[in-house]
Amino acid sequence: QVQLVESGGGLVQAGGSLRLSCAASGRIFSINYMRWYRQAPGKQRELVASMPAGGKTNYADSVKGRFTISRDNAKNTVYLQMNSLKPEDTAVYYCNADIMMVGYGLGYVDYWGQGTQVTVSS
Repeated sequence: QVQLVESGGGLVQAGGSLRLSCAASGRIFSINYMRWYRQAPGKQRELVASMPAGGKTNYADSVKGRFTISRDNAKNTVYLQMNSLKPEDTAVYYCNADIMMVGYGLGYVDYWGQGTQVTVSS
């Protein structure tokens, strides 16, 4: 069983910073894309940032210049450094990854974390 476990969410004042972490565990052979999504109440889930293994980063326009996605492939972990946070960044943040499991001979399978709350006060 593959699991994605997130940490680092919480409450912060506008202008502050948080770093989210998401570690994948299980019988993992390789991970291609790792992504961060977020969903605010009453709004659609949106892609915040993505990064393939060894590839370039991609960001939503709303977070460009403020958020940074990075990976530690040896630890199967993806990070989201969030700076200059705004109240509109308040949302549940979800980790997502395309993972190939050991032993199945299958392609990549989409996995999701449980979500972690980020609240930015004004």
